[in-house]
Amino acid sequence: MYDILVIGSGFAGSVVADRLAREAGKKVLIIEKRDHIGGNCYDKKDEHGILIHQYGPHIFHTNIKEVYDYLSQYTEWYNYSHEVVAKVNGEYIPVPFNLNTLKIAYPDKAEELEKKLIEIYGQGKRVPILDLRENKDEDIQAIADYVYENIFLRYTMKQWGQKPEDIDPAVTGRVPVLVSDDNRYFQDTYQGMPLHGFTPLFEKMLDHENIDVKLSEDAKEHLEFKEDGIYLDGQLFKGEVIYTGALDELFDCKYGRLPYRTLTFDFEYMKEDSFQPKAVVNYTVDEDFTRITEYKKLTGQQAEGTTIMREYPSAYTGENGQIPYYAIINDDNMALYNKYVGLVGKYNNFHLLGRLAEYKYYNIDGIVDKALKLAKEIM
Repeated sequence: MYDILVIGSGFAGSVVADRLAREAGKKVLIIEKRDHIGGNCYDKKDEHGILIHQYGPHIFHTNIKEVYDYLSQYTEWYNYSHEVVAKVNGEYIPVPFNLNTLKIAYPDKAEELEKKLIEIYGQGKRVPILDLRENKDEDIQAIADYVYENIFLRYTMKQWGQKPEDIDPAVTGRVPVLVSDDNRYFQDTYQGMPLHGFTPLFEKMLDHENIDVKLSEDAKEHLEFKEDGIYLDGQLFKGEVIYTGALDELFDCKYGRLPYRTLTFDFEYMKEDSFQPKAVVNYTVDEDFTRITEYKKLTGQQAEGTTIMREYPSAYTGENGQIPYYAIINDDNMALYNKYVGLVGKYNNFHLLGRLAEYKYYNIDGIVDKALKLAKEIM
């Protein structure tokens, strides 16, 4: 009955399903473990009518016009540029650390230090904090130490349960020092939030006669991997299989569990109109949680009261209800991941796509771009 089998309905699975159904006329079956589509980008209104992101805040930004144009088929945009502040010793300062943060931290020397940063690194440059710490200049060292101690160190240890030096540079490089007075967290050309939410975007994307979606279904109950191919519900499946879930869990963690960080969310509704100055406030020197998100400021929604969410990271153990969010990338973990890749490598019709399946980090635009490319390859 089906030409394409997709496991998971987040951006990875939904984009592939959409393109193959609409552009290639393929009959697509999506199997989704959760009781809703949209993966971690799923949003809904809470009991107070506030639109929340159930699995933490997701913000769209990209420099890839093709990605922006593609998603714009399925949503209008709320013009939102993400700005984040950290609460440090009772004061709100812009993050990433930038020239405006510099003025707050060093009011008497800011002009001198700004000139030095621009001279050494260049206007508008994004400098990873670990690179900044290697500079021999005493003033640059002082800035690096301030950022490291007040913004980076404790936040990173809470988020990852490791010291920054033990984390993959691709991760630490995501939170640089910005040699600019631009307070936006991202400097991408296209930025915004789906005007009516992420879930309606997914609903439109998957609303096609060639796409069937089965919710609350575990793919492991339907798939078998045999010498002569992949079987779906006892029959050899000759179409393409796109898998977007955790690869180790597909094989019951037979070689051991891949390490991830998980998150616990604590939602709270307040009758006041506003709780904090920005949509996201990072807590970098105190508190057990890493950040608080106030969703009305993220979505532009007008509503009475406000809902906030505190975010607590911890180690992923696979316990019921836990969700693997962030892969802990190092040589040992990649070696373990590649053992699982070896179990599916011989199947030419089996494709790994997404954060979990590829054991790597993607922003929304990155995985949409990857999914569009995979769909073109299959077509």
